[in-house]
Amino acid sequence: MSELLKRRSIRKYDPSVKISKSEMKEILEKATRAPSSMNMQSWRFFVVESLEAKEKLRPVLYGNQLQLDTSAAMICIFTDLKKFELAEKIFDIAVQKDLMPEEVKERQLRSISNMVDNLTDISIEKTGWLDAGLVSMQLMHIAKEYGYDTCAIGGFKHEEIADVLGIDKKRYKPVMILSIGKKAEDGYPSIRLDVEDVTSWL
Repeated sequence: MSELLKRRSIRKYDPSVKISKSEMKEILEKATRAPSSMNMQSWRFFVVESLEAKEKLRPVLYGNQLQLDTSAAMICIFTDLKKFELAEKIFDIAVQKDLMPEEVKERQLRSISNMVDNLTDISIEKTGWLDAGLVSMQLMHIAKEYGYDTCAIGGFKHEEIADVLGIDKKRYKPVMILSIGKKAEDGYPSIRLDVEDVTSWL
């Protein structure tokens, strides 16, 4: 069976197993190879791993206390409404690495500049949710390659989580939380609809 098909949502982890900062950085670096709208990479990660930080997170969770208490970390994934501020940095690096000609960079930056003023925060947030979903799925599979398991969590107080983490709630919009760690029990198998149930052939 493909490793991709072995992933399950894990709710109980071995609390004695921690993930070093260097290893977590490797996992996140590989996860961020995921595609994103205009390559703006609007995902932002807040890795909640200390006991103090976990206690701050506790009141905004609707459930998932077992994941909070036993995981190596709870990775809170937000989208950045100011993502276009990093456009020049992204394109500059692409030019330096000979991945993009200078004239293409300038054209892209002009296009973004002309577009940004016509975008609403809601429209920017919507594309950010798509970006965050892509990077989250990739992160879960990369974690599995490193011997860790995960669980995607959407049940939390979206309007309060930025406040408890001490980040700018007007700029950063929450998408999901991923618990990550060494599993202490197997997750439950789950059923998927048949492809014919979810696919139309046109």
